[in-house]
Amino acid sequence: MARFLYSVTMSLDGFIAGPDGDMSWLAPHLGPNPEAEALVTRIGALLVGARTWGGDDPNRGTDKEGPFEGGYAGPQVVLTHHAPADPPAGTTFATDLATAVDLASAAAGDRYVNVLGADVARQLLDIGALDEVLTYVAPVLLGGGTRLFSSPGGREIRLERTHVTELPHATGLWFRVVR
Repeated sequence: MARFLYSVTMSLDGFIAGPDGDMSWLAPHLGPNPEAEALVTRIGALLVGARTWGGDDPNRGTDKEGPFEGGYAGPQVVLTHHAPADPPAGTTFATDLATAVDLASAAAGDRYVNVLGADVARQLLDIGALDEVLTYVAPVLLGGGTRLFSSPGGREIRLERTHVTELPHATGLWFRVVR
């Protein structure tokens, strides 16, 4: 059975994208990451939010463009209200969360569904479907942008730390969502 993992890099002040979705801040904080490289082999599908799917890529125009610096090439499910008429190969579009979860889970099999997008991750938390969170904390303060999680008036969700990774360019924190 697939597990849902939200993996992301954030600034020390809690932002995963700069103002207007800018991801250029991330480029200096990418680098060799054996943990992320090993994770790619354990991912069976991506569940991606519409803003993330159509958004900025710090590696745009290079051989590292795409998820996991171009290292992931499997199925993707994009949650959106505006699916294109001619979807790219390997990408399925879903207009509601339940369908997106079912499609991504079926595509992943017994591997991870890696979640890309803060809003999708929050929605999965809200319905109790997010299993793990892997956050790389980059040594930078952005001051604004898209928060790792934002749920004004939301509830407390407990996490259990399972692993910490020290890298020259970031610190990885892996958590299990406590149910």
